[in-house]
Amino acid sequence: MKRVETAVRHDPFEVEQREWKQRQTKERLKQTLTIASPLFLLLLWEFLSRSGLIDIRFFPPPSAIVNTFFEMIASGEMANHISVSLYRIFIGFLAGVIPGIIIGLLMGLYSPIRHFVSPIVMALMPIPTLALLPIIIILFGIGDLSKVVTIAGSVFFPVVINTVAGVITIDSIHLDVAKNYGAGKVNFFMKIALPGAMPVMLEGIQMGQAIALLTIVAAEMMGATSGIGYLIWTSYKAFLLQEMYVGLILISFFGYLFSLLLRGIQKKILPWR
Repeated sequence: MKRVETAVRHDPFEVEQREWKQRQTKERLKQTLTIASPLFLLLLWEFLSRSGLIDIRFFPPPSAIVNTFFEMIASGEMANHISVSLYRIFIGFLAGVIPGIIIGLLMGLYSPIRHFVSPIVMALMPIPTLALLPIIIILFGIGDLSKVVTIAGSVFFPVVINTVAGVITIDSIHLDVAKNYGAGKVNFFMKIALPGAMPVMLEGIQMGQAIALLTIVAAEMMGATSGIGYLIWTSYKAFLLQEMYVGLILISFFGYLFSLLLRGIQKKILPWR
């Protein structure tokens, strides 16, 4: 009887079910904590503002900021700012990521190209793109093109550096097998170099999207008539702090949303990670 009870108690299926439930519980706890932390911060901010412990002129309560946000949506002003900024971010992000991936793969695969391009990349990378913004505006005007170029320049460097690092860290055995089986340049490029560099490259892309959001705010503060950065800057100058906080919270929201989207893509492309 004892042997039967022991066998039932240690049934592999039950053990697996118990471990699965424990993992699910841990995941739910993590999700709850992820949601609870910003809610706690907002509630604390609301309490401190309403109780007068912080100056309401500089830190209006979140409820008032939310009201301002819906008022701006109703007037149509918010839709214009959001659509313009998202358009600039999307085009600028692609304009920086695609050349960054291609040049990074070429630099990682071919030593002559790496030695030729590396000094240029290393010389230009420390220069903040925003420091070049006046020159960019002179060359490309004050329209969307100058904002796109600014974002592309900021995104390009982390992507190219991480892509090179990803290619260099590919196990040499994969390269040898591809050469021994006579893989053509296109197959070698698409089936060995690109997948092998993908994990590190995606980290560079993740970094690039964060930089793109930082850059768009600063770029739209100069020579722009619309956009979230323009909203933040003009609201600050007019001391309309509720509208300014609306712009800041929007940038934070889009940063978190884009990060989740890229993480989701990473899980689909690299499920083993």
